[in-house]
Amino acid sequence: MTTARISNHSAVIVPHKDRENLRMFYCDVLGGTITKSEADRDFIRLKNNFFIVFLYGNVPDESEFLRSARSIWLEIESDNVEDMTRRILASNLVRKLDMPDPHLYFQAPGGQCFKLVATDEDLSIYEGAGVGPDVARVKEALNMGKRSAELPH
Repeated sequence: MTTARISNHSAVIVPHKDRENLRMFYCDVLGGTITKSEADRDFIRLKNNFFIVFLYGNVPDESEFLRSARSIWLEIESDNVEDMTRRILASNLVRKLDMPDPHLYFQAPGGQCFKLVATDEDLSIYEGAGVGPDVARVKEALNMGKRSAELPH
């Protein structure tokens, strides 16, 4: 049978004004490396050989968090979650997200959302084993974020 899997490459188009914050977060905070840089794009490799290409263009600024059920949320693994949490939050480059889960959820520069997990953590509840996340509470958190985004700041 033919199968498919998520590969280790991704790309995102972001406003050019976010370039320095993206470089600081993905390289200085997460420990990635710029493998190639051009006027309109950066190629960044994270430690687990995951590559992200940031394409800089004339696109809307999505720095305000829009909690959409259609968003894809990615996991970042760390062998020291406490230290990585401190580094991520201390960078002041991310927006911490309030989700009904014990993990750190945050929005990185450029708009991508992540969950921080331990490298050796048992994540089987996210694979269908056991009770799993409380769907009603997740939906409530998504709706709260939508309402707070509509409030004047």
